[in-house]
Amino acid sequence: MRRILIIDDEDDIREVASLSLEATAGWQVLTASSGAQGMEIAAVEQPDAILMDVMMPGVDGPTVFRQMQQNPAIASIPVILLTAKVQGVDKRRFADLGVAAVFFKPFDPLTLAEQIASALQWESSSSSSSSRG
Repeated sequence: MRRILIIDDEDDIREVASLSLEATAGWQVLTASSGAQGMEIAAVEQPDAILMDVMMPGVDGPTVFRQMQQNPAIASIPVILLTAKVQGVDKRRFADLGVAAVFFKPFDPLTLAEQIASALQWESSSSSSSSRG
């Protein structure tokens, strides 16, 4: 079973993403409301991937990602950034960071697990039940 850590300061986003991944893919979801909390959870739990908000109070997602890269215990965990910003300069800046992918808010809860699996090139275990849209 895949384990995903969601790091987002917004309760609603964490809840929708958690329910979505649990219901559509059967993944185990861990959550954190800040980058610091997320890094602690990641080090202990070693999730398969991290879905992290870009804009968070205190330390933003890209800064947390750079800090994670300095920690050998969590540096290899793939990170997908979630952002409401869709300007070209932001896309380039995020791509230059070396994150696995950048997803845009609002995301579609019904296809979020599919998007994550596709971005990380995970084999789909239930491809027969997925619908084309």
